Amino acid sequence: MPVSIRDVALRAGVSVGTVSNVLNRPEEVSADSVDRVSRAIEELGYVRNDAARKLRAGVSTTVGFVVLDGQNPFYNDVVRGAEDEATKHGIAILYGNTDEDLAREKLYLDLFEEQQVRGLLIAPYGDVNARLQRLRARGIAAVLVDRFSGDGRFSSVSVDSVVGGRMAVEHLIAGGRRRLAFVGGPFDIRQVNDRLAGARVAAENADVDLEVVATAAMTVEEGVAAGARILARPRRDWPDALFAANDLLALGLLQSLVVDGRMLVPQDIAIIGFDDISFAAAAAVPLSSIRQPSRMIGRTALRIVLEEAADPESIARQTVFQPELVVRASTLPR
Repeated sequence: MPVSIRDVALRAGVSVGTVSNVLNRPEEVSADSVDRVSRAIEELGYVRNDAARKLRAGVSTTVGFVVLDGQNPFYNDVVRGAEDEATKHGIAILYGNTDEDLAREKLYLDLFEEQQVRGLLIAPYGDVNARLQRLRARGIAAVLVDRFSGDGRFSSVSVDSVVGGRMAVEHLIAGGRRRLAFVGGPFDIRQVNDRLAGARVAAENADVDLEVVATAAMTVEEGVAAGARILARPRRDWPDALFAANDLLALGLLQSLVVDGRMLVPQDIAIIGFDDISFAAAAAVPLSSIRQPSRMIGRTALRIVLEEAADPESIARQTVFQPELVVRASTLPR
């Protein structure tokens, strides 16, 4: 049987209340009692039942975080930012990756609801508004991450992807590129649509062509496959610039072009991505990108969800960061 708090009290020769104070309010207990209880815990291998403690206290010490692509280093950095902030508040992050799968998204939402987390951060894949309303009714605050809340019912922390898409294409056009392609998908991801919308505005303003090369996912493998499809065309139909919806796609495109060798980057074709993950600067041809302040997004979202958990009547707020153009060798002008 597991060691109980009563077993610890018996071994230490103190009351159960003293053991509880050592675990939760050691500053109120004598140094001798703290030492005796600590030795008893170590000797018996006692592990406190945190779930029961939270139930008695009525306040959870965990926040759930659901992301749509755990392979993307951008989301890893966002989660790291949330973890850095959570540590300051004695909060632990429970993490779930949906991998752009609605069933997995539901599974994690069910799990975190059952765990009665203090709050939920989510970079959603599907439409989760109804589910988040249900969580709110149960006292679980929720904040959208990397997604603007269109109806304003929930707080959100995001980057203006429309502006970022426009910035990327304006940069390509300023470098002398005129046959542009946007590479990205699936288009039921809001960020993909927003980045394409911004790209189209820039292309229309400059009266240049912008084709769309759709992908099934936002991965390196899909970028490689998209590059192969482009290279399979007659040379006269090749674009002279590619804007990828994220850096993983851009790195896949770059890999495809470098291995093939017929199109040089940036002499024949320019490539720019989105997110500015750490691998972008370390690519064979350092990759230009639209930077998102990933860790700041995570820290801000964590602060907001804790504030809303403490005050359920607080008004939802929309925090939108502005993207930043980072220029590297992959888009140098001709």
